Amino acid sequence: MTNCLSFRNGRGLALLCALLGTLCKTGSGQIRYSVSEELDKGSFVGNIAKDLGLEPRELAERGVRIISRGRTQLFSLNPRSGSLVTAERIDREELCAQIPRCLVKFNILVEDKLKIFEVEIEIKDINDNAPNFLTEELEIKIGELTIPGTRFPLKTAFDPDVGTNSLQNYKLTPSDYFSLTVNSVSEEAKYPELVLERVLDREKKEIHQLVLVASDGGDPVHSGNLHIQVIVLDANDNPPMFTQPEYRVSVWENASVGTWLLTVNATDPDEGFNAQVSYILDKMPGKISEIFHLNSVTGEVSILKSLDYEDAMFFEIKIEAQDGPGLLSRAKILVTVLDVNDNAPEITITSLTSSVLEEGTAGREIALINVHDRDAGQNGQVAISVLGNLPFKLEKSIDQYYRLVTATSLDREQMSEYNINLRATDGGSPPLSTETHITLHVIDINDNPPTFPQSSYSAYIPENNPRGASIFSVTAQDPDSNNNARITYALIEDTLQGAHLSSYVSINSNTGVLYALRSFDYEQFRDLKLLVTASDSGNPPLSSNVSLSLFVLDQNDNAPEILYPALPTDGSTGVELAPRSAEPGYLVTKVVAVDRDSGQNAWLSYRLLKASEPGLFTVGLHTGEVRTARALLDRDALKQSLVVAVQDHGQPPLSATVTLTVAVADRIPDILANLGNLEPSAKTDDSDLTLYLVVSVAAVSCVFLAFVIVLLALRLWRWHRSRLLQASESGLGSVPDSHFVGVDGVRAFLQTYSHEVSLTADSRKSHLIFPQPNYADTLISQESCEKSEPLLITQDLPETKGDSKQLQLGTVQFSKTTSGRRCRPKGSEGFSILPERQAGCLPALSGAPQSTDAAPVHPQPPNK
Repeated sequence: MTNCLSFRNGRGLALLCALLGTLCKTGSGQIRYSVSEELDKGSFVGNIAKDLGLEPRELAERGVRIISRGRTQLFSLNPRSGSLVTAERIDREELCAQIPRCLVKFNILVEDKLKIFEVEIEIKDINDNAPNFLTEELEIKIGELTIPGTRFPLKTAFDPDVGTNSLQNYKLTPSDYFSLTVNSVSEEAKYPELVLERVLDREKKEIHQLVLVASDGGDPVHSGNLHIQVIVLDANDNPPMFTQPEYRVSVWENASVGTWLLTVNATDPDEGFNAQVSYILDKMPGKISEIFHLNSVTGEVSILKSLDYEDAMFFEIKIEAQDGPGLLSRAKILVTVLDVNDNAPEITITSLTSSVLEEGTAGREIALINVHDRDAGQNGQVAISVLGNLPFKLEKSIDQYYRLVTATSLDREQMSEYNINLRATDGGSPPLSTETHITLHVIDINDNPPTFPQSSYSAYIPENNPRGASIFSVTAQDPDSNNNARITYALIEDTLQGAHLSSYVSINSNTGVLYALRSFDYEQFRDLKLLVTASDSGNPPLSSNVSLSLFVLDQNDNAPEILYPALPTDGSTGVELAPRSAEPGYLVTKVVAVDRDSGQNAWLSYRLLKASEPGLFTVGLHTGEVRTARALLDRDALKQSLVVAVQDHGQPPLSATVTLTVAVADRIPDILANLGNLEPSAKTDDSDLTLYLVVSVAAVSCVFLAFVIVLLALRLWRWHRSRLLQASESGLGSVPDSHFVGVDGVRAFLQTYSHEVSLTADSRKSHLIFPQPNYADTLISQESCEKSEPLLITQDLPETKGDSKQLQLGTVQFSKTTSGRRCRPKGSEGFSILPERQAGCLPALSGAPQSTDAAPVHPQPPNK
């Protein structure tokens, strides 16, 4: 059999080796081939057809095939070429490991002849594997005190190839401290050893890096490397050393607790326990250990407690670094605390005045104030000011002292108390400020008099008020305080109708309420002028006055008062005369009444309440005029009785009544002739007395009529002369002639001059009275009476048996008149022969409300 040299690289070399292979035949039929490992699939191994003596095509025809015994088939037959080829890539190290000669055996069966041929193929090794260490790195620890010459075994390499392709030698990279020696136990077993050549110093070089190279003898040569790390083990021959002997650090004072300041570092060239450095704060007096914390492991310095620049600006901290066995070194840390604006200014009131009088001059000192800021630099620069628009200012004193003074005079009435807010601000960024307030009381002085809201007041009180009734209340205001504002009220004394004002009204000195001390009468006085004084209790006291007009309001407390016809005081009955020739509307008389009240309470209305002959007379609603409603007839009775009611319009209304007796006759003698009819109730025992009286009256009447004619002539003459003198003034031009001539003139005269005849049966006397005419609140004519001459005639009459009777026959009144003068009318008594309203001293008969200024009517009693 021919061996084939194996060429590691190249498929052609493998094929060449196979072609050169010699098939060896033995008597037993064994065929041998040789082939290199790692050939590709289908690589030529040998011409099996030729070696079997067959043609390639006969391989298939004769059923030639490979018979293996359970192993993976590594080879196959190529029926076309009749060659034996590889069935897959062959790895010699996998098949035979470290066996120097690797053989693969199998059988080939020629089936038609049932012949078996043994085939043996030798797998040739190629240098396809490099020496390899089981680990790539090797760590060797050597104490730095190890003596030189010491050997340290190394790991061996392994090469699966065989022969010269296997591991051949070891080589160590150059080193000053180590060398390599190889011990050969056998030709194939070689063990490398590391030899220490000189003393190690871990502080100079702690780790030595070496490379052990294992190489084979192949071509090309393959090698494997082992990285050796020699670690020099430490011996505690060095103390820890700080990186610098002194550390400096600055920190803001507002740094929070736990803030890291710096990390100190101490190094120990030793290692392990010998190099385990711990940091310790040196024991020093003070509280540094309470403020700073030193981490014993990491060397970190942090804040354990809040810093305050104002307490300490600088700290010196001593520290130690110690290794495991106890060698140590020292250093120090210089900590500078930086100021921040963390302190607000402080305001201190050194001196304070809590109260001050008003009206004081400007510049009065209120307080002495000191400001201070614990910060430094700009942060400690403080400015102080007064907040708000207040009449105060600050004046710089010395150092950081300021004086708080008044800028203007103070007025307690405008502001009684000041809350003065002071603000101090420093110059930090951001600035901090502090505020404080001072309470200043302004003491009152009596500089304001009491004042009334109004310059004058008006009050109204109804008359007939109860005594002690509250009338009005005045209130004065005094802006002062305490006694200066305590007000007392008083009335300025005066008189009213001769009485002191204090008897009418009083005032409560404390409340200013006015009270009525008496019941007021509107008819006595209608208004009252008061002057109220309000005085404070200051020293000296101040006061002011206010006027109060008190108006008495009228109440309907007065019934109408009938002035005419007046009721006689002697019990006689007045008689009015109405001629039978009177036409409808003839003015018989006029009821004159007044009401002392005013306004609606004095507005009078008249009405006929009762009449003996209904429908004969009417009464004017507002005038009180009694007129005939129709013409008088002969059948009408001589005596007509009328009841007239006068009523005001108050609430409730008040009224008065008067009974009128109207005699229906044309002449007085007719009346006298019918006196019996006027007194139908008189007894027959009085008839003689009455006869004498009638005769006396008739005689007197005749004399009176003669006298009247003379007076009438004189009056007409005077009237004619005054007409001539006053024609330009039209004084009497408007008076009708009928007032002075004929029957009308007589009637006017009778109305102006009336006589009164009183017949009293039981007094045995009779009297004739000529009183003054008496009218209340009436409008009289332009010519008025100057002088009245009453004529009183008294005549004894015989006394008769029975009840006394008094008969008032008539009234005759004489008055001298002059033009341009007026007379004061008075009430008349008895019956009046008053045929018609005429000019002269007669009242203007009107039912309108009359003024209460008229004097009250007092009838003149008869003279006896």
